[in-house]
Amino acid sequence: MDLLDPLLLARWQFGLTTLYHFLFVPLTLGMALTVAIFQTAWFRTGNVKWLHLTRFFGKIFLINFAMGVVTGIVQEFQFGMNWSSYSRFVGDVFGAPLAFEGLMAFFFEATFIGLWIFGWDKLPKALHLASIWIATIGAWFSAYFILAANAFMQNPVGFKMAEDGSRAEMTDFFAVLTNPVALAALPHTLFAAFMMTAGVIVSISAWHLLRKQNVEMMRSSLKFGLWGLIAAFAGVAISGDQLSLVMVATQPMKMAAAEAMFDSACGADASFSIFTLGTPDGTSELFSIRVPYLLALLSTHSLDGCVEGINDLNNLYTTELFPQFADQVDGNFAPILWVTYWAFRWMIGLGGVAALVAVVGLWLTRKNAKREVPAWAWRLAIWAWPASLLAILVGWVFTEMGRQPWIVFSLMLTEDGVSPSVPGWTVLISLTAFTLIYAALAVVEFGLILKTTQKGPEPLPEPGAPDARTQAVEDTPTTVY
Repeated sequence: MDLLDPLLLARWQFGLTTLYHFLFVPLTLGMALTVAIFQTAWFRTGNVKWLHLTRFFGKIFLINFAMGVVTGIVQEFQFGMNWSSYSRFVGDVFGAPLAFEGLMAFFFEATFIGLWIFGWDKLPKALHLASIWIATIGAWFSAYFILAANAFMQNPVGFKMAEDGSRAEMTDFFAVLTNPVALAALPHTLFAAFMMTAGVIVSISAWHLLRKQNVEMMRSSLKFGLWGLIAAFAGVAISGDQLSLVMVATQPMKMAAAEAMFDSACGADASFSIFTLGTPDGTSELFSIRVPYLLALLSTHSLDGCVEGINDLNNLYTTELFPQFADQVDGNFAPILWVTYWAFRWMIGLGGVAALVAVVGLWLTRKNAKREVPAWAWRLAIWAWPASLLAILVGWVFTEMGRQPWIVFSLMLTEDGVSPSVPGWTVLISLTAFTLIYAALAVVEFGLILKTTQKGPEPLPEPGAPDARTQAVEDTPTTVY
């Protein structure tokens, strides 16, 4: 293996920067909604508890949003820096949703976040509340345009090839925006984002309750996080089921790779393995725990459904669909199987762990609980955030690695998308620089959030203080941020 291979280094660099950026995206999407809900509760009830929770989680939202912006900008430069061949080939299509995301959704979102930050003592209460809801909607639109761009890489639609075959030209922007992959991925992404956010809320609340700090407020945020985590996990499961149907229809090799299934199977033989040990080529299976019919049900919604295997798909791709690419991949169009197989299971398993933590938490904190919540339960709840975060990260890895060896499915191989004139040593330098810079940013990000989390929300007014319901907007100055 050539350690200065430009393709290898470019893939590592883009994977590093994207994975790091994706640490902030789901928390931004989910925390914006959380802050909007908490501020709405304060607006409707006048209870200062919700105001303090709004301000507290609003600080975490803003720290995370700022870091997400910084890390997201870097990715776009890499399209021209390391992936110029890809950019020339697909730029006419890929650039349109990215432009909408940047020029409309992001600026729309950022403008109203600015109004929310600086409008506490300047805007009417209702208008200020509207600003955070509009910012939330803007964040969701931003996510949708990014997903639409990514969906073209998974399932190219709304285009035609140039006469010389050198690039894809967009013919139908509406088709690009309504790509079935994007429509299925949006709810799955939003539910997953809120699941992670709920995990963060549960972890923070449990940390304070373990130390008996801000008990009244943290119990309210804990309940919100626990119920939110369970509801989000259910939404992830339902939307994920729909996404799997779209995946089978558009990228059957990805589903076959998720199960590491080499031979096509139907009905009971199309089983889902919980755990498998065997040879990499699938010729020998040493040990496996399987659920009959489950893969057929996930892939076709039928117990008698058939799922295509890797061998049959390779034969189809090599002889009929993509013979022009067969020599480049040596007749093997499957991704790295151990990555897709285990990423798919870790995605499901870690999400289930986070949801289980929420179920246990609701049981232990129920109204008729006869004893105090033990310390071990609070310590366990603190792990709700890492579990939900890792579930999202490995889900992203499965989505992108499962598309390989394509950078645009059926149109362009990943190895053809790299910049032809960029030597490996220059990519290595930028990869090293990005790694060091992002490591420093990670320390700063974690330190800011940890400091904010440990400080907690402002304490509630003492019993003799003025009625919380009459507290004015002026008591929440801009300088709090």
